[in-house]
Amino acid sequence: MRILMAIFLVLTLGCGPALADSPTIVFADLSWNSVMVHNRIVGFIIEKGMGYKADYVPGATATSVAGMAKGDIHVDMESWTLNIQEIYDKYTKSGEVVDLGPNFGQSWEGWLVPTYVIKGDKKRGIKALAPDLKSVEDLKKYSQIFKDPEEPDKGRFYNGVAGWQITKKNTRRLKAYGLDKYFTDFIPGSDAALSGSMAAAYKRGKPWLGYYWAPTWALGLYDMTPLKEPAFDPKVEKETGRCALPSNEINILIWSGLPKMAPDVVELLKKYETTMEINNKFLAHMRETKGDSEAGAIFFLKNYQDLWTKWVSPEVADKVKAALK
Repeated sequence: MRILMAIFLVLTLGCGPALADSPTIVFADLSWNSVMVHNRIVGFIIEKGMGYKADYVPGATATSVAGMAKGDIHVDMESWTLNIQEIYDKYTKSGEVVDLGPNFGQSWEGWLVPTYVIKGDKKRGIKALAPDLKSVEDLKKYSQIFKDPEEPDKGRFYNGVAGWQITKKNTRRLKAYGLDKYFTDFIPGSDAALSGSMAAAYKRGKPWLGYYWAPTWALGLYDMTPLKEPAFDPKVEKETGRCALPSNEINILIWSGLPKMAPDVVELLKKYETTMEINNKFLAHMRETKGDSEAGAIFFLKNYQDLWTKWVSPEVADKVKAALK
């Protein structure tokens, strides 16, 4: 009996943090692909390398942050601060939610064209149609390049999707720049229709002008060039809309009790930081391979080892690498 008990103790103590005794780290599994991938990147690392369990709870941004304040959710890997400014301020000021800093800095949204429209593409035999196109203001000279098949005397601007707040802003911005005289305000019925119009034009090497944002799979697959605008100014945006759209801070938020519950996970999250380009790449990979968020996480962990291994100890890194094989 003593021998059996000794064996049990050796096996138990030799396993590191036992899963049965380790807490489950709960992630806010919000409704877009990039945050789901980030959740599973961290989830894989802490499960395979640190002995924790990971759980992913679907929900909207505002309700997830409120749940985090209560300790029901522990981590939000992508807080789009401007979208939830009031609730963000409420819980970070109270100390119930802690902001650990950027995941990938700031988002981007604006108007853009395929780069070959400006520079051409020798490999594809595409000539530059608008070599001097740099800014939104320059579009007045090139409206016929983006000819609208339904109104051929004007160019076509692909706006955001019907019902989106940004779509109303873009309509206002078209008028503010005086471009409504040169371009039709084409409003797609869905994101699939908007991205599909870009994809179809790009594959055929045709001009395309419209609104889009990053990180997205489309900007991971296609070489697009944003058009310059006057810098964002809150006063100008409110009065006329004649300026660039604001960037959104994309930060990592945690429940205030997580440092006590899982200090090593918090240290990982403090070091965790990616880039817009990396996000576009793994989203593009998912699109091309029809992979899910877990596949996106595995793609990242296999292709960016020089980055994520800096976030953890060598021992944890070795365990994660072994699990990837």
